Amino acid sequence: MRYDVVIIGASAGGLTAAMAAKKFYPDKSVLVIKKEKVGMIPCGIPYIFGTLKSVDDDILPVEKFLEPLGVDILVDEVTEIDPTKNVVRTKSGKEIAWEKLVLATGSRPAKPDFPGVDLDGIYTVPKDYEYLKKLRERVKEAEKIVIVGGGFIALEVGDEIRKLGKDVTLVVRSRLLRSSFDPEFSEMIERKLKEVGINVVYGQVERFLGDGKVEKVRLLDGSEIPADLVILSTGYRPNVDLAVKAGLKVTRYGIWTDEYMRTSHPDIFAVGDCVEHRDFFTGKPYPLMLASTATFEARIAGANLFKLQIVRENRRTIGAYSTHVAGLTLAAAGMTEETAKKEGFEVIVGRASGPDRHPAKFPDTSMVTVKLIFSRDRGAILGAQIAGGKSVGEMINILALAIQKRLTASELYTLQIATHPLLTASPVGYQILKAAEDALAKLRT
Repeated sequence: MRYDVVIIGASAGGLTAAMAAKKFYPDKSVLVIKKEKVGMIPCGIPYIFGTLKSVDDDILPVEKFLEPLGVDILVDEVTEIDPTKNVVRTKSGKEIAWEKLVLATGSRPAKPDFPGVDLDGIYTVPKDYEYLKKLRERVKEAEKIVIVGGGFIALEVGDEIRKLGKDVTLVVRSRLLRSSFDPEFSEMIERKLKEVGINVVYGQVERFLGDGKVEKVRLLDGSEIPADLVILSTGYRPNVDLAVKAGLKVTRYGIWTDEYMRTSHPDIFAVGDCVEHRDFFTGKPYPLMLASTATFEARIAGANLFKLQIVRENRRTIGAYSTHVAGLTLAAAGMTEETAKKEGFEVIVGRASGPDRHPAKFPDTSMVTVKLIFSRDRGAILGAQIAGGKSVGEMINILALAIQKRLTASELYTLQIATHPLLTASPVGYQILKAAEDALAKLRT
């Protein structure tokens, strides 16, 4: 069996890589190999516990996207990549030759080695259909649920479970969403969580207690939290075993790639959670696992498989995030003020708040708060954070582009925008422009 392009993995990165490959090279044969028969939409997983009626409502319809394009799909597990012969071997005994190979092997949940972690009733949040079906049933049966972690998945899962009337406690080591937001935004979401009845406890887990099944979570300070069920949301690890066995260059953060997503083997590409990402401003490697990043990388890889058609000016990655928890939308892109200062940047911060409709009497109006971080030397934007209603979800994309193009406070202040009473903030008080104005005034002093 031989294909021009073989893609291992069929989540956001693998799916997008296959679509891009067919778009740019329609005459090439493409095969996607996926380990699981049923795949999940990664970002939708938290919502299977509340908003969605079943796990089936979050299935990723890979066949629907790929079969009309003429992409073949094989449900099997790749056990070996032979880069000298350009073949992959599978668990079922198949050997498949390829001209170009794309690794989109994703990530798996980290499981801290706390004493008692193997007790019944302790779960992670993987992208595994059958596992998630069992977890959803256990959530329905439990009353007291403890979630360990303070990141996006922990907050989203916790907020969905509390909608079922459950007693939800978040155990957080430092502060909520620490890597993406400055303290004032962490405090904002904490207030919202407490308003809707979620308990937020600061501390570090020492061990899990129970007779065969988890009953309590003990923290290092000696306090104990009753638990019928524990969900660990303490990060994810890149799936790099195949790459390591194939002799590809792999770091502690994932598979090394160049600016065109090529690995250390010229005919093997890698995208998504399994890849090492490097910060847009510092070039330092850092953990970043986002479906939006995976699809961005997959489009680059798919377009450039056989010749360089899309030029990447900068290999580095902007972390752009958004979430909606307890009625509050939070979004961020680039560096936080805290991180920028730690990296040695002298910064100026611009702030603005106001309603996202005009007049503010419209029933779906929400207050939006924008924080922009600029470098003092030339006023270039380094980062952005926004809190408010659902309009925030697209506002952050404007600012992610501004960061990518290295716009200045002056350029953002003079941004030409479209507004409408039912759709946006007033042109007089559009928060991005007002925050840029605030920073620009400080830069002039």
